[in-house]
Amino acid sequence: MSVVTNTTTIGAIDLPSRRNTELALLGFAVAIPVFAYLNVGLALDGKVPAGMLGYGIGLGLLAGIAHLLVRRFAKYADPILLPLATLLNGLGLVLIWRLDQSPRIIARYDTFTPDAPKQLMYSAIGVALFLLVLMFLKDHRVLQRYTYISMVAAVILLLLPLVPGLGSDVFGAKIWIKVGPFSIQPGEFAKIVIAVFFSGYLMVKRDALALASRRFMGLYLPRGRDLGPILTIWAVSLLILVFENDLGTSLLFFGMFVIMLYVATERTSWIIMGLLMAVGGAVVVGSTATHVKSRVAAWLDPFGCVKTAPEGSNMAAACDQMTQVLMSFGSGGTLGTGLGQGNSDLIGFAANSDFIFATVGEELGLAGVMAFLLLYGLIVERGIRTALAARDPFGKLLATGLSGAFALQIFVVAGGVMGLIPLTGMTMPFLAYGGSSVIANWALIAILLRISDTARRPAPAPAPSPDAEMTQVVRP
Repeated sequence: MSVVTNTTTIGAIDLPSRRNTELALLGFAVAIPVFAYLNVGLALDGKVPAGMLGYGIGLGLLAGIAHLLVRRFAKYADPILLPLATLLNGLGLVLIWRLDQSPRIIARYDTFTPDAPKQLMYSAIGVALFLLVLMFLKDHRVLQRYTYISMVAAVILLLLPLVPGLGSDVFGAKIWIKVGPFSIQPGEFAKIVIAVFFSGYLMVKRDALALASRRFMGLYLPRGRDLGPILTIWAVSLLILVFENDLGTSLLFFGMFVIMLYVATERTSWIIMGLLMAVGGAVVVGSTATHVKSRVAAWLDPFGCVKTAPEGSNMAAACDQMTQVLMSFGSGGTLGTGLGQGNSDLIGFAANSDFIFATVGEELGLAGVMAFLLLYGLIVERGIRTALAARDPFGKLLATGLSGAFALQIFVVAGGVMGLIPLTGMTMPFLAYGGSSVIANWALIAILLRISDTARRPAPAPAPSPDAEMTQVVRP
């Protein structure tokens, strides 16, 4: 009789349970924002908001369509990432709608600002891009072919705000471009393209970059000839900071490269050098660039610089916003004032974008802030888990880069709003108002799901050897 080994496909057994888990989590991810929407309506008007049903149906449809197509095109993908992104996006819509209803904001701008419906439209576009990525990007390794094309595309995206007539200056930062009635923040898309370039480049050069020439204070220093890449990235980051006054993108750009460089080479010396170069560059530019100096002054002493800053200047606006943000966090306490019952709308401009985390701190308190940071931390954790599970070095580096970029953006925005670091022009992923941000982050989640699907997909069983099929076990 012939002996045939039947290899069970890894992951196929628990596939239905994983999909059911995702569906159940999606149900909670839709129900929680709908309940929050009801809570805000009751707090503001004492009655059930008229748009609650439409909001729930809209969010549920987006989540349901995404779930069905994920099951179709990436059925082995991580079942946690989609519910987490849906929950954060849904709660962000509620917070934006809550600020839309603010009597102070309506009185200030003499009109109702329909930012929540716009954000729902941007979210639908983001989910559509998410689905297109899953449908047409069959294998993430295809992106490796476009390593240097990605570099060119990233440079173009980062330089677009400097083009006369196209770039837009908002409070001193040149990070926007205007196309007709729409404003686009190219840096949000550049972070994904840059991650593709870094992954392809470091995969080829990692052996050379891992070589050490000498040991200094317990650290193995890289060879002088290999310092070119990190010096180049450092210089480009400083140029972004100087010419665009964009502290957030500069930190994100350089920090992501250092993280991926460390993962590729496993040399702690790159982390130490990266931190020293980042601090040195920030100190030099922070003491010379006017816009950055305003941010630093608002960070160091917001209540003092409100009194000394020239009226109507960018520094006065930055200091005034920072004082309102800190008072919002202070009044929130441990459990918050309750949804719809805070005064974070006093922040005024950018209350629902750059400073939306202050609304979380005031109305949901420290408990709410920690809950949101936990949700963001889970996305980063699932991204790192995907990197560990990836079978190819390009996929490992790409998942690490995207997860690192996401984590850095959370740190930069939350740290800036809470006074840990100077404020930047970046927005909280999925939570803050902004079409560029929500669309780009849905694309980021789609790429992570594609890498996860490839990593978890069972390898095909090896074909039986002809010699093995002919072998028979004969017993006397």
